[in-house]
Amino acid sequence: MKQVEPIRNWPLTPSKTAVLVIDVQFSEYTDEVLGEAPEMATAMHDRMLPALTRLVDGARASGCEIIYTVIEALTADGRDRSLDHKLSDILVPRGSPLAKTLPEARRQEDDILIPKTSSGVFNSTNLSYLLRNMGLDRVIVAGLLTDQCVDMAVRDGADLGFYMICAEDACVTKTNVRHDKALAAFGGYCRTETVDDILQQLRAAE
Repeated sequence: MKQVEPIRNWPLTPSKTAVLVIDVQFSEYTDEVLGEAPEMATAMHDRMLPALTRLVDGARASGCEIIYTVIEALTADGRDRSLDHKLSDILVPRGSPLAKTLPEARRQEDDILIPKTSSGVFNSTNLSYLLRNMGLDRVIVAGLLTDQCVDMAVRDGADLGFYMICAEDACVTKTNVRHDKALAAFGGYCRTETVDDILQQLRAAE
């Protein structure tokens, strides 16, 4: 039997497409965090944040849904956190200013914002339910970290039946090598494209 090569060429129809912005928040942009990861600091300033702004503005103008997820506990002491976040000492308390999205993420008042206390947004939130409610089956992923929360969103989303696209220049992690290796590792689960290519496809599909 002849094997059929997999084809990832679905059109990015705006009415069926969501942009998922992952953890672009103040807790990930403190002096302490950036001081420990100078390559990430440079990449965020020079590449990732400008690309993310272009992606959100362009996708919104085309009619896509923009959804945000942030690390934020449901309680002040974080007792609801995942075991991994407890063991890793990751805590952004409910209502903390550190849970706010960065201005470059361009969040608007009526955008959906989903708090999470795990790496995998599909595992620990109702994101899948929300996407299906809105008839969205194409998901463009951007944010941080490329080799952690972005990676898990791409893989889990693909397994749940969503058509995943990674906006490669709108993602970032601790080092450039880690970023490149992550894109190569999960590339089999998604389309990996630049923001400019994605926006061109959205405009063509309008």
